[in-house]
Amino acid sequence: MAKCSGITRAGTACKGIPIEGSEYCYAHAPDRLDERRRNGSKGGRRGGRGRPMTEIADIKRRLSALAEGVLEGAINRADAVVSQIFNVHLRAVSVELKAREQEELVGRLEELEEALERRREDRRYGAS
Repeated sequence: MAKCSGITRAGTACKGIPIEGSEYCYAHAPDRLDERRRNGSKGGRRGGRGRPMTEIADIKRRLSALAEGVLEGAINRADAVVSQIFNVHLRAVSVELKAREQEELVGRLEELEEALERRREDRRYGAS
């Protein structure tokens, strides 16, 4: 079976299987560089297992403990107003995630518009 012609960061020959019609695997195909960058940057913006989800889980845990404390009488109901602060914090996290998602979509849209414009230019000035 054919092997990728790419070289790994360690300087060794890649053992990946080439994409059909290419001598490179997905990770080394030069024509897939932009796609790999876009896909790679999505993880950092979305959070995934990162900060936003951890933050939400922490707030949920703290809200549960707060509710339990109020129900047991260990926490005064008046002191439980901190749950409102947690709610505001959760909303801020939600807005932050939506803003990131919107920025990502705007970036992707701009890339698509640029690619479309390049295609139009190619057709005007050289494609016969």
